[in-house]
Amino acid sequence: MADYDLAVIGGGPGGYVAALRGAQLGARVALVEEKRVGGVCLNEGCIPTKTLARSVELLLDMERAQEFGILVSEPALDFAKMMARKEKVVERLVSGVEALLQARKVELFQGRGRLLAPNKVSVEGRELSTRSIIIATGAEPGKPPVPGLDLEGVLTSSEILELEEAPSDLAIVGGGVIGMEFASIFNALGTKVTVIEMLPSLLPPLDEELSRRYLNLVQREGVEVHLNSPLRGVQQKGSSLLVEYGADEKVESVEADYVLIATGRLPYTEGLGLAELGVPCGKGREIVVNDYLQTTLPGVYAVGDVTGGWMLAHVAFRQGEIAAENALGNEKGIDYRAVPYGVFTWPEMAGVGLTEQEAKGEGIPYKKSIFRFAASGRALTMGETTGLVKMLCREGGEVLGLHIMGPRATDLIAEGALAIQMGAKASDIVATIHAHPTLPEAVREAALGQFEGPIHAL
Repeated sequence: MADYDLAVIGGGPGGYVAALRGAQLGARVALVEEKRVGGVCLNEGCIPTKTLARSVELLLDMERAQEFGILVSEPALDFAKMMARKEKVVERLVSGVEALLQARKVELFQGRGRLLAPNKVSVEGRELSTRSIIIATGAEPGKPPVPGLDLEGVLTSSEILELEEAPSDLAIVGGGVIGMEFASIFNALGTKVTVIEMLPSLLPPLDEELSRRYLNLVQREGVEVHLNSPLRGVQQKGSSLLVEYGADEKVESVEADYVLIATGRLPYTEGLGLAELGVPCGKGREIVVNDYLQTTLPGVYAVGDVTGGWMLAHVAFRQGEIAAENALGNEKGIDYRAVPYGVFTWPEMAGVGLTEQEAKGEGIPYKKSIFRFAASGRALTMGETTGLVKMLCREGGEVLGLHIMGPRATDLIAEGALAIQMGAKASDIVATIHAHPTLPEAVREAALGQFEGPIHAL
């Protein structure tokens, strides 16, 4: 008899959720994790960055308190206390996950896991026999093949969270979600931020209309942005770093105290023993899985960032649940129709479903409707009227995509995700009474734009 019904390698969002779900279903579960549970998301990614974002949001609110009739002294930044709060929030959440695992009787093994066979895992010299295995080893920061990235002061998204003070100058290589969230945070803290992006636009997941609007906003806030500018290298120049970038023969440079490399992440498969067992990986190092999250090895599944594709914690959560159920005898596929994303900048941005450029590219007939937060009563009371809600619907009214820039966009997007998942139409959203005065009314007004037009705007 096997020691366990399920062994999970990796304790990040996909892994710990798979372990908890397996235990919930009555399985004997082993979870192997080299560091602390929670993975990059809890320890070095989603949670710490959003904790810092909240601190900065409060600072920005205090700086404009007089607009709301509140008189306060000039707010001052205590960077050390802000970082200490970040650590406190992370510790509370990680400890909470550890407590859940213990309560569900998941046995935690500290160390690196390796597959010896489809039913055997090695952990620091100890062998565990198991009926099924789930690989959830996540991803690591990717770095472009240019010189100078090993210099002191060239940081990954994990290392920048360990800074002891806000730098005077920061160069960020990569204008994706990670890069722009850090750009927003440090720009608000008074750092001179320069963003270097090789693509012609920022934030590739975004609808292009929102991306263009955001570029104008972030430049007005003082962030210097260079598009179509691949990184050429980093050099030491006195006490600073000289970052060289540009296409063809046009090489430009900028000096900075630190350089953040935010050029994406690569699936982490090193030392897992996959090649020895014949498990194929894609060109991007991702483990190849089918619709049921199975690898080519019977009884072996993979979830989360290590599978490539949607490298989002909430996707890993759902994959972990499904893989655990399938590993224990179910046969359930995963549905990616309604995967939302969020960008925690100022203003926030979020989207789900097709972007306008995707609808055009696929030749799908659609109608676009927009409602601006400047016409939202709730947004006006909050003093946050920048942005809009953009809805795309198929002929007949089925919601194809929802894209939001503005206050609490990352919360509001849930309505769009549910609409797409359920196959709802704009008329369904219109027929649903939305509370007043609230921000979700903006989603309903955008849905009204699919017909005669919004009520509260021309």
